[in-house]
Amino acid sequence: MQKSLKTTQLLDLSETISSEIFSEKVYPWQVLSDLSLFIVSLGRKLPQEKYIFFKENIWVAKNAKISETASICGPAIIDEESEIRHSAFIRPNVIIGKNVVVGNSTEVKNSILFNKVQVPHYNYVGDSILGFKSHLGAGVILSNIKSDKTKIMVRGEKAIDTNLQKLGSIIGDFVEIGCNSVLNPGTIIGKNSVIYPLCSVRGVIGEDCIFKSESCIVKKQNYSG
Repeated sequence: MQKSLKTTQLLDLSETISSEIFSEKVYPWQVLSDLSLFIVSLGRKLPQEKYIFFKENIWVAKNAKISETASICGPAIIDEESEIRHSAFIRPNVIIGKNVVVGNSTEVKNSILFNKVQVPHYNYVGDSILGFKSHLGAGVILSNIKSDKTKIMVRGEKAIDTNLQKLGSIIGDFVEIGCNSVLNPGTIIGKNSVIYPLCSVRGVIGEDCIFKSESCIVKKQNYSG
């Protein structure tokens, strides 16, 4: 099973307003420390005919839908045709792509959501990157800090020290995460993979996989139901 870790193996960079931040970065999590300054720099360049300066260091596309009960803290960019629903909590350093849904009671911080991502019901997205058309089922948690507060390792074929104390998940394009699953800090999910509901996931899951449990991960083409 191919276990991809590099940015270009996991993510279609044409499907985000933030593609520039990934240049010269081998691994996607390397951009998370730079998000705050990048958002402010990018926001100041956005065309005024399409975006409004919502409040300090927050830029919102004019055709985005923002619930009156949503809370948005800058720096943040919310791109075109996206929807921020009732009681969503957008904490600092977030880029929301085009046609994204951030749903009721969902919390997002220090993260990039590529175009057409859906985090629609009771989700926590901390220090994470979600690829094009990825989807979190209701109640999915992307945990971003270890209980012992030590630096996070990405554990694929070999362990890579991220030098980050907080890192959630890197989720590739077209990934589906089932309801009430928990992705542990430093989890990487390859493109087109599916995580069953009620799973606890850690490490690196290859692309085109179906994850039922740690002991049962199958390739999609070999799956018979």
